Amino acid sequence: MAQDSAQQAPSTVPSTPARALLPLILPALAIGVISSLLYVGVSVAAEQLMGVLWQNLPNALGIGDYSTLWIFIMLTATGIAVGLVVWKVPGHAGPDPATVGLNAPTLPPYALPGLLLAAALMLAGGPSLGPENPIIAVNVGLAVWLGRRFLPRLPGGLWGVLAEAATIGALFGTPVAAALVISEALAVQQTRGLLWDNLFASLAAGAAGAITTDLLHHASFNLHLPPIDQPDAGDVLSAIVVASAGALLGLCAVRAFPYLHAAFQRLRHPMLMLPVGGLVLGALGALGGPLTLFKGLDQMTELAHNPEGWSAGQFATMTVVKLAAMTVAATCGFRGGRIFPSVFVGTAMGLCAHALVPAVSPAVGVAAGVLGMLLAVTRQGWLSLFTAAVLVASPTITSLLCIASLPAWLLVTGRPQMQLRPDGTPVR
Repeated sequence: MAQDSAQQAPSTVPSTPARALLPLILPALAIGVISSLLYVGVSVAAEQLMGVLWQNLPNALGIGDYSTLWIFIMLTATGIAVGLVVWKVPGHAGPDPATVGLNAPTLPPYALPGLLLAAALMLAGGPSLGPENPIIAVNVGLAVWLGRRFLPRLPGGLWGVLAEAATIGALFGTPVAAALVISEALAVQQTRGLLWDNLFASLAAGAAGAITTDLLHHASFNLHLPPIDQPDAGDVLSAIVVASAGALLGLCAVRAFPYLHAAFQRLRHPMLMLPVGGLVLGALGALGGPLTLFKGLDQMTELAHNPEGWSAGQFATMTVVKLAAMTVAATCGFRGGRIFPSVFVGTAMGLCAHALVPAVSPAVGVAAGVLGMLLAVTRQGWLSLFTAAVLVASPTITSLLCIASLPAWLLVTGRPQMQLRPDGTPVR
């Protein structure tokens, strides 16, 4: 009986006293605001430059914006411009982007301006990458430098975690995304203590970053698709099939990733790798059309506003072209992240499923497609579930996605990731 009582006794984890957490609030809030301001500043600057490069300049030259000729010119010119930054600017715009994920290395301060410039040129020029990886890297480097300089008593590793949480909160417009990503990292590290004690400062930084971005930039992932009132067996089957198909399609790109990277590495110089990559991206952009350019957030919103506006073949073409463009851009040296374009790929794939089988709800197709694609590309379950659910913003979609994530995860787990080691071998 005594043994049974001992087995039934709840295990207790020591909690952190409030006096240990309170000193973290102000630094976390400051890092959150600064990280958001940097992200918003780069985004707005890139949007202004994009308007000049893709509308004002071609119209002034009489070429016509987003014409096939201009797509080739701009993507190749962007490769040349980013290549010059990688070649000549101190720090060479950070490490090879194919070897970097969301957990950014701490870069020295002199490398941050070059990385920021390369990211801004990429965002304005049209390659299919998002801002997440370079912005996180810049914010982490800046936060570590400022923290060690002005608050050396706090643990040195704290600043990078706060900056990462703040930037993820700013990127997604909510601290929930930051909390989920950081909790997944803590689980891998097997950190001791209560989860909310470990997340406290990160949640504060993520909240500050999200609120600042919402106040200044008003970005939203909600595609405003028709909600699902009462899911049925058909919706469950649709979610499972589309998510699994998305995961398999994403794994095809993951499989090609190291081979494309090795091919571009044979060119040996950024002034060859990036312009050639830009030329390939120009051909893909001409094939897929203007909607397959850029990071994909505005473009997928345009798709979702009119799910019946394109045929299944057109959706399929955009899906494959965007996935290929993301893979090429990430392997030839453009500084950018793979989450935003993956969301576009999943959205186009989900709408393709709806166009092929009208019984597949656009909301279910999009959410499941994004879930499967992100699981394959990022291998982060919480982030994939959260992003897919936010796109649809329907109370019933979460249960469908949880079910669909199970077979999709079985397909991707243990396989290579879309990230390489410095020697070019895939991370598992």
